[in-house]
Amino acid sequence: CAGQNPCAAGTKIDPKLVTRPAGTKLVLGSRPELIKQGERLWKDTKLSTNGLSCNTCHVNHGNFKATFAKPYPHFVEMANQRAGLKKVDIDEMVQLCMLIPMAAKPLPWDSKELAALSAYSLQAQKTFTPGAAQPAANPCAAKNPCAPKK
Repeated sequence: CAGQNPCAAGTKIDPKLVTRPAGTKLVLGSRPELIKQGERLWKDTKLSTNGLSCNTCHVNHGNFKATFAKPYPHFVEMANQRAGLKKVDIDEMVQLCMLIPMAAKPLPWDSKELAALSAYSLQAQKTFTPGAAQPAANPCAAKNPCAPKK
């Protein structure tokens, strides 16, 4: 089952699935509205196939590496390990998280959902302090999709 666990180390994905196609523009709209929708989507387990949400791994905007504070695009360890990407932009990181650990399909590149989650993630970045206390527990441990269902 470990090979099917989207949180398991070593799960590789095709970088084309998370690399923004040339000429793609995120849906534009009212930034406050996008952030508000993004906050709702951040906690929405229906986006995944395994009951996870963005908030599962990033409760109170925790479990980010110090690089999260850097302007996008930048190096993200997970994107490098899982897709061989040296730099990602925020929307590409959202797509990566949709695939791993949420075990879902990437969002359409022109979707309001992708724009909203990207806007909310950038908002979370503004309050992120590298080195601040982060949750230490493995956020996937309680939501292991390979574990017996209750």
